[in-house]
Amino acid sequence: MPLQRSFAARLPFFYGWVVIAVAFVTMGIGVNARTAFSLLYPPILEEFGWGYGGTAAIFSIGFFVSTVATPVIGILMGRYGPRIIIPIGALMVAAGLLLATWAFALWHFYLTLGFLVIGGSIFISYIGHSMFLANWFHRKRGFAVGVAFSGVGVGGVVLFLWIQSIITSVGWRVSCWAIAGLLVAIVVPLNLIFQRQRPQDLGLMPDGEVGTAKSDGTELEVNTIIDREWVETEWTVRRALCTPRFWWLALTLGTGLFAWYTVQVHQSQYLGQLGFGKEQVALALGVVVMSGIVGQIFLGHLSDRIGRELVWTISLSGYVLCYVILLVMASQPSVLLMYAMAAAQGALGYGLASLYGSMPADLFQGPRFAAILGVASIAANLGAGVGPWVAGVIFDLSDSYNTAWWLAIAVSCTSIAAVWLAAPRKVRCVPGQAARRAS
Repeated sequence: MPLQRSFAARLPFFYGWVVIAVAFVTMGIGVNARTAFSLLYPPILEEFGWGYGGTAAIFSIGFFVSTVATPVIGILMGRYGPRIIIPIGALMVAAGLLLATWAFALWHFYLTLGFLVIGGSIFISYIGHSMFLANWFHRKRGFAVGVAFSGVGVGGVVLFLWIQSIITSVGWRVSCWAIAGLLVAIVVPLNLIFQRQRPQDLGLMPDGEVGTAKSDGTELEVNTIIDREWVETEWTVRRALCTPRFWWLALTLGTGLFAWYTVQVHQSQYLGQLGFGKEQVALALGVVVMSGIVGQIFLGHLSDRIGRELVWTISLSGYVLCYVILLVMASQPSVLLMYAMAAAQGALGYGLASLYGSMPADLFQGPRFAAILGVASIAANLGAGVGPWVAGVIFDLSDSYNTAWWLAIAVSCTSIAAVWLAAPRKVRCVPGQAARRAS
């Protein structure tokens, strides 16, 4: 640790940006290892001939597993930090991908791609990183988290076409080996060496400010405080559960991820049914993640200026637009509409990722934040798991996705309403608002 402190002190920039860079690379590989399920889904369906709902349940089961595990992960993250927890998650995902190549029954895929890959990815994806990235920044919290999470977009641009080319040329099993290799060779050592939980671990303060660092990470930007009594409360999981604001936050996250993952899991199959080729679909997914790079960084930065609720509303409006376009495409499929759907999903919808950690931190910042976010993420995982499963069942029953798209629109609107009732603006204003108040 003294060597690490010396290294951090000698850097010409704040070590928090090293943390962000490591998270950027980890997310670029780790989240796309999970998202690649949308590319694996069609060839698995084609090879084994199972129903849409049963096969999509691979994804849903993984999220239900992570739902149970998320509060425990929050406790473990608070105790051991990302340096230990993230490599464990990466090894779980790699093991699941490798074991899936020998699977031949549906329950095998539930255990490998579901339990290990989707479930294990919770350690290395948005939720795991949201438990500690917010500790490193106060003034640029939304922007910094947005930059870290934009790694998903950069990784997706590179990995999706690469993975699809492997699937097309030599099969989906070889693609699983390739992704597992990236996790073991890059993600594991990078986090073991460089990742840290909070700036106080290195004798630093958030944003690289000069001063005396407290060990519990509770420094406050005084000029952003609206509700001092709330902010000065020492939040625990039990105390947070007793507040309506926590439950509105949980509903916000759960409905938001319902909207996110319903389209993410089913869009490849849906677009294929409309007559688009596999390479076209892979390119559309590339547009989603490429536009998501801009969306996450810009909307994360914007949330530091105009507030979390407004940006969450913008992001979920992007999903509403995405689902409306999918409904129109059922009768009027076109390449232009496909790319418009992909752009709305990425440039607008992906903005909610930058708020996943920053918005709860605005409400419940403190030494127990990781555990509180872990419990709130139960709702998020339920939404992420239920959405794809319900959409698959709806298709099996009706031979159409239209009802699923309408349901996702209603859920997106619910998320917009819930975030305004959670009201992080009534606890802390964002730095841009604080500057306007002070002027």
